[in-house]
Amino acid sequence: MKLSTEERIYLDMAIKKAEENMADGGGPFGAVIVRDGTLIACAGNRVVPGHDPTAHAEVMAIRMAAAESGTHDLSDCVIFASCEPCPMCLGAIYWAGIRRIVYSSDRYRAAAAGFNDNHIYEELSLDCNERSIVMIRGLKREGDSVLKKWEELPDKILY
Repeated sequence: MKLSTEERIYLDMAIKKAEENMADGGGPFGAVIVRDGTLIACAGNRVVPGHDPTAHAEVMAIRMAAAESGTHDLSDCVIFASCEPCPMCLGAIYWAGIRRIVYSSDRYRAAAAGFNDNHIYEELSLDCNERSIVMIRGLKREGDSVLKKWEELPDKILY
């Protein structure tokens, strides 16, 4: 699929952010979020400088866009990423309601550069008891009780 001129501009902005971010101690990833042709967030990967394993560019941009917009619902936005989003970022994109991702490099090139997320994709397809991370379930009734209270909450905002 061919990118529009506007898409090329925003994707180039994400790529440039990734490059700038490396010069500032961050990882080689950048993300831009746009709503109705207006830039609302631009972020780089800040995992190492922030000592935060969740500070990927896409997550950082989602946080900025949600704060700027005053809502968790970014379903009217497009995210541009310098690289195909990892499983965590992809999950955050789904939770934000974003329905369009435009990206440049892919997960295989990221793996060649030392960012191999393929094992996460593989783990997610396994049952809980087959994953390499030990998962133990307990206090089921108590945990279920909280969700039952949520179901009965009259003015809840679903997300």
